[in-house]
Amino acid sequence: MAAAFALTAASATADPSVASKQAEAQSVMGQIQQLDGSLERAVEAYNLANVKLARIRHDLSDNTNALAVAKKSLIHAQTQLSARLVDIYTSGDQNAGLAVLLGASSLDDMLGRMDASDRVSEQDSLVLKQVARFRREVQHRQHFLQHAHAEQEQVVAQRNAARASVESQLGQRRQLLGSIQGEIAQLKAAEAARQAALQAQLQQQLAAQQSAQRQAALAPTVPVASPSTSAPSIPAAPPSTHGGVVGVAMRYLGTPYVWGGASPSGFDCSGLVMYAYAQVGVSLPHSSYAQYGYGSPVSRSDLQPGDLVFFDGLGHVGIYVGGGSFIHAPHTGDVVKISSLTGWFASTYVGARRL
Repeated sequence: MAAAFALTAASATADPSVASKQAEAQSVMGQIQQLDGSLERAVEAYNLANVKLARIRHDLSDNTNALAVAKKSLIHAQTQLSARLVDIYTSGDQNAGLAVLLGASSLDDMLGRMDASDRVSEQDSLVLKQVARFRREVQHRQHFLQHAHAEQEQVVAQRNAARASVESQLGQRRQLLGSIQGEIAQLKAAEAARQAALQAQLQQQLAAQQSAQRQAALAPTVPVASPSTSAPSIPAAPPSTHGGVVGVAMRYLGTPYVWGGASPSGFDCSGLVMYAYAQVGVSLPHSSYAQYGYGSPVSRSDLQPGDLVFFDGLGHVGIYVGGGSFIHAPHTGDVVKISSLTGWFASTYVGARRL
């Protein structure tokens, strides 16, 4: 997911063995970078399966309860119908009653015959319609539950497959990292220094933006120039109203990546987005694939702080912070950090959404 760390070449020319080891480490880091992308997609596939499973379970619960109600209603309506059939059979005009009862080939046929009979009163017609309606509802909900159970089994299988893929790739990643353990401390130190500089820069930007917003609120209204006649490829999205989510996400810089995580103890990419937006009153699902369906599309040239930015076939998501940077939970072994929309992220950029 994240761009490969640049390895220093200091003293490489003086010691060929050092240069060889650094070249090996660079190659391994490239493999890890590719694996991180695959791993993150597997994590988000797992998250999406969980979102689907939660919906199915909710629908199953609702429809199981509704089915129980429909069955009770059907039994009540059938009891009323049975009483009416007995009344028809024991009435003085037995021939007409027998024609209705004995001439029917099925329950549906009998209901149809009764509905067409001159002997059916308005009350009888209401009972007939209730029986027919509740029977249809029971059949419909039984069919829905069968389909939902089948879908549930399929989604559970997908989730288990995604989990197995994640665990397998995590094992591969640990092996690769172990092969260049000596270089890891140096890489982490360099990245920590870079993150500290980015965080300080972002805090200055946020302070400047807040100051500009306060000044704009006090300034008189100025007529806006007419827009260009050339139509953009993506319609202009409404102005961002959730720029404050950037400050929320920044509180968790340095929080470790945990696949499936959505709390301050650990985040994955969509978990960080979901948690940060929940703090400003916006509910999102825990899946980058599902999150892409929310809000309005935004062109890259129109990005504003708080917009969601998506990469790698929707397998990764972050929150734009301004200045061509975004905050995200990159991958296993990393922490919540700020990255630039360049390099790997530019090449795998999918789009953005404004909530």
